Amino acid sequence: MSAVHNEQTKLLATARNNIAFAYVVIGFVTPMTAASFGVASAPVMRIENAIFTVVWLWTGCTLHYAARRALPSMKP
Repeated sequence: MSAVHNEQTKLLATARNNIAFAYVVIGFVTPMTAASFGVASAPVMRIENAIFTVVWLWTGCTLHYAARRALPSMKP
């Protein structure tokens, strides 16, 4: 039973980490890249946009931390 539990735990951690990665890419990397390349449709860098970007980054980091916290429950 522990092998099944370990695989389910790894699957949960992987799913959470993939969602975290998507949050970071969508909310942080994409706006920063668009602004640095001067894309015409990129949002103007204002304080509201900076806060929005930081919130997306923070959410991604929090989800990544949740994924890491799932792994210690694995059984030998």
